Amino acid sequence: MKRFLTKWSFSLFLLVGMTASMVAQKMVSGSVTDAANGDALIGANVLVKGTGLGTITDIDGTYSLKASEGDVLVFSYAGYTDQEITVGTSTTVNVSLSAGRLLDEVVVVGYGTQKSKEVTGSVVSVKREDFNAGNVNSPAQLLQGRVAGLTVSRPGGDPNGSFGIRLRGLSTIGAQTEPLIIVDGVPGASLSNIDPQDIESFDVLKDGSAAAIYGTRGSSGVILITTKKGKKGTSNVEYNGYVSNESIAKLPAFLTASEFKAAGGIDAGGTSDWYEEISQSELSHSHNLSLSGGAGNTSYRASFNIRDMSGVVLNTGFKQMNGSLSLSQKAMNDKLNVSLNMILTNRDTRFGFPEAFRYASIINPTSKVFLDGGGYNNPSGFDVFNPVAIANQINDAQKAELLANITASYEIVTGLKLTGSYAKQKFNTLFGEYYAKNSVYRQGVSRNGVARRITDVGQNDLYEATLAYTGEAGKLTYTVLGGVSSQDFVFEGQGIEAGGFLLDAFTYNNIGASSEVLKGLANTWSYNNGYALQAQFARLNLNHDDTYFLSASVRREGSDRFGADNKYGIFPAISAGVDITKLTDLNNVDNLKLRVGYGVTGNLPGESFLGYSIFSPGAQFFYNGEFVPSYGPTTNSNPDLKW
Repeated sequence: MKRFLTKWSFSLFLLVGMTASMVAQKMVSGSVTDAANGDALIGANVLVKGTGLGTITDIDGTYSLKASEGDVLVFSYAGYTDQEITVGTSTTVNVSLSAGRLLDEVVVVGYGTQKSKEVTGSVVSVKREDFNAGNVNSPAQLLQGRVAGLTVSRPGGDPNGSFGIRLRGLSTIGAQTEPLIIVDGVPGASLSNIDPQDIESFDVLKDGSAAAIYGTRGSSGVILITTKKGKKGTSNVEYNGYVSNESIAKLPAFLTASEFKAAGGIDAGGTSDWYEEISQSELSHSHNLSLSGGAGNTSYRASFNIRDMSGVVLNTGFKQMNGSLSLSQKAMNDKLNVSLNMILTNRDTRFGFPEAFRYASIINPTSKVFLDGGGYNNPSGFDVFNPVAIANQINDAQKAELLANITASYEIVTGLKLTGSYAKQKFNTLFGEYYAKNSVYRQGVSRNGVARRITDVGQNDLYEATLAYTGEAGKLTYTVLGGVSSQDFVFEGQGIEAGGFLLDAFTYNNIGASSEVLKGLANTWSYNNGYALQAQFARLNLNHDDTYFLSASVRREGSDRFGADNKYGIFPAISAGVDITKLTDLNNVDNLKLRVGYGVTGNLPGESFLGYSIFSPGAQFFYNGEFVPSYGPTTNSNPDLKW
């Protein structure tokens, strides 16, 4: 697939006034090497400061990108000190990066932070300067290739296709196989609810000793996402925009109409390039505008994003709008800190019908798209359909999501902090399909039009509280944390499918006019279910003279998805490390840590009521002059179902 990308990006800094300038861009190239030995640094980031425009170095450590004279290029590489170079008249900028000590860098872990040197579990922190640059449409793309053992993949080029994320392979079967996503402390958030431009950092908990603090949902690892926040000082307005175009780079070789006839194929009287007929090459674009700043004890950041992405298949793509707000307020001599984070998302999706490509590869190339008198030319035969007719049916969705949380922390005495938080996640999704009266595909013709409309609604409420104390005793620094967590989930939905319409105009928005509804023949369904999680947890971190480190945690968590006699499980973890460089002098080695860890994590069942006896409708029997439906058990109760 080809992608042609153009980008506009600028920043406005509100000082006394605003100034803007337009400078001609030129191609700047060069190399990035290790200052100590001159080796090429592969995959180093090169970004134009204040924008999302950038690139990474290739296998030879070289790069090239468009920049204007006066732009500041930021060169970064994991484990090295960033360097900034202002573009001058030269088109060549070579940079040597020096290894930097990252031991005091703060890493986000479960329910808190630690200095990098103190971490004893397998935790990887990816900051914004290390993100993949360019036209990124999903937060998962920012991490692609940045964390050892983390695989990010997306099948095909469908913009609606979800990214697959695997951490250290497949760790479980038949349940949650992707890492738990936590956004600003809220577990279970959706990646599609966050705009990549709003993310500040990722912290990946890779092993059991690091992830066990999240108990039942940590078996496939944990990814903690921290969004951008406002900072005190000058207000900053920033805009980033992309325009791109995608097209199919290479198609399979098929017989043309003339070649098909020459090979003895049946001449249907037309000439059609079916792949061309069902393909599209439309512009995609993204725009992000943010305002951030702070004054006194208040800081803020607000952003708005519009993303319009088109797929290569006819009638595929999505339009998404994101709005986010972050507020932070300190009071009582900075002992009290209250923060609010909110993300709103609205997404209109055109799923289309990717199977149209399959039928384009098997249909007669001499068939016409449309009949001479109008209407689709529907070929005869088993499992053969007009690909254009398929692609022009309706398969849409509209989804609205909310992620909001408020957190308050208070320092009771020096080193002792009490924190409480509440978070709500909510979504409302409408799926709609319509197969027109002239559509042979999916029984549109035989049923005089077919409509399907499904509504899914869900929400969860999270309540958490922690009490943490940090103190010192001689050369020993310690942090003790204890907390409780409660999260309730509710899901419900309903759907209807019916056929028999006078007109196609209302598609799936007027199913009540269906003749099948009036005759009582419509297919309807509904559901309502949910589950709850209750947990208590504790952790102890020890640091002796910045040389010996120990971390131990335990989480007791219960879920009503398990049997009545085994709702709770215990998830302990312990890890230790020693800084070898503090015990012996190693030339040219700044950081060498030996660590060992052990942890127990769990995994929730994929559905509720597995421990209960379930009754479902069965055969009908004749009783008292009428047929009465029967009900019988389909699963037996299992009160001993456990972790």
